[in-house]
Amino acid sequence: MGNPGATLSAYRDMRSQHDAILTAARRGPLQSLTEREIDLREQPLTVYPRPKAVSAWVRFGPEAVRVDARLLRSTPLAAGIEFRAGEEVFRCWVWGNAVTLSPTGAG
Repeated sequence: MGNPGATLSAYRDMRSQHDAILTAARRGPLQSLTEREIDLREQPLTVYPRPKAVSAWVRFGPEAVRVDARLLRSTPLAAGIEFRAGEEVFRCWVWGNAVTLSPTGAG
């Protein structure tokens, strides 16, 4: 049947993260690496048919927020991620060292 206390705690953590994301989004736009920084003309691109679960640092205006995300694609230096808050879906490119693979790795 599972652990109801753990489930409730995970739900509260998720709600807290969503609230932090939406608050940061009101303070400034989601920042993403530029085409020049990603350099797809010179860098190989990997697309993940089954996105990987990751934790990543993103920036809304001047505010940094750590989010649970899905790794959709990557280059040797950058990661294309997607994350949600409420009904909103956010997508951006971040530097690869801003991303950590989640323990399960499955998205």
